[in-house]
Amino acid sequence: MEEAVKPEQYDFFAFLSRMRYISRWGLMRNTVPENIQEHSLDVAVIAHALAMIRNTYFNGTLDPSRAALYGIFHDASEIFTGDMPTPVKHFNPDFKRSFHQLEDKARRKMLAMLPPELAKEYEPLFFFDDQEEYIRLVKAADRIAALTKCIEEGKSGNHEFRRAEVEHFEQLTASSMPEVAYFLEKLLPGYRLSLDELNLG
Repeated sequence: MEEAVKPEQYDFFAFLSRMRYISRWGLMRNTVPENIQEHSLDVAVIAHALAMIRNTYFNGTLDPSRAALYGIFHDASEIFTGDMPTPVKHFNPDFKRSFHQLEDKARRKMLAMLPPELAKEYEPLFFFDDQEEYIRLVKAADRIAALTKCIEEGKSGNHEFRRAEVEHFEQLTASSMPEVAYFLEKLLPGYRLSLDELNLG
């Protein structure tokens, strides 16, 4: 009797779904816990918006959809590494460099969970170090998402995030990217309002 051939199994998406179990802000007392799946959606939405703002108002030529995809996957390696608190990550240059190498290995490990043909297609979404404009855009979106989290915690009466809010806002204000300035001026204020205060049209 012939032995049944087992179908090929690829666990990439099942593993990716576990982003919801990786908490952020591990050293901070959170009123509303946040995981990296939630954070990645925020970053994707904001990165898409920044690209749209640049293209619409500042003669940009970025692909908003690609910016959003980079945002979706930018923290996927943290399923392996966890969310490393920023003060720890930047403890010294050697540790920071080693941690980035660990993140790269984690990304490679995840891509190996796909069929080779699909892995080749997904690889540019995990490794886009040569896309300087997109890197800056996603980093800005990442920082804006962190700032909105700080604002949310402050609205809940949690002062734990007060210093982080000031630092993120100052760093974003110092950005040379006009789309970031536009977002801070016209779109960020809404995050500080209650539902009843929002202009729903």
